[in-house]
Formats: sequence, structure tokens, C-alpha cells
Amino acid sequence: MNNTVDTQSLMLQMRSLAAEAASQTQPVVQAEKGTQSAENFADLLSKSVDAVAVEQNKSGAMKKSFEKGEDVDLTDVMVQAQKASLSFQAMTQVRNKLVDAYKEIKNMPI
Repeated sequence: MNNTVDTQSLMLQMRSLAAEAASQTQPVVQAEKGTQSAENFADLLSKSVDAVAVEQNKSGAMKKSFEKGEDVDLTDVMVQAQKASLSFQAMTQVRNKLVDAYKEIKNMPI
């Protein structure tokens, strides 16, 4: 069995996928007012926390369904549990970065 990888072909595929992804990105719209951008950031943060909560609730519901013996595949339960865990860990890391940034700004000399 031959498991060689054509690196040139792989690089071309990666570049074409990167170009395709770059062309699909939407431009960032700048807010005109500082309060509007603050509200947008607060909304974004709130939506992110809500999305993590949805993943956690979905995971809990799937676990309960599996424990009750309902028709739920174990792999689906485990994948959902990992998604919920990963989203929570990412949210925690973002929170830690925000707290660090706040502390750094707070300690700046005026």
C-alpha cells in the first residue's frame, strides 16, 4: 500500500480553498458612533454566551435521552458533549483575555 502525498497538489488545493474562503468573507462594517459599537459588542458577547448555553442544553438533553434508552446514537451524544465542552472552553478563554485587557488598560498611566 502506497501512502505518499503529493505535496504540490496538496498545497494547490490548500491555496484554492484559502482563496475561496477569503472571497466569501463579508466586509466589516464600521460603526459611526462609539455607543453604537459598544452596543454591538455587548450584543455580540451576549449572543456568544447564548450560543454556548444552547450547546450545553442540547448536550444535556441528548445525554438524558440516551440514559432513558431513547433512539439516540452514542456517537452523536459524545460529539455534542465535545462541542459543548469546546464552546465553553473557548468562551472561558475569551473572558480571560477580556479580563487581562481590562486590567492592562486599568493600570495604564494617565
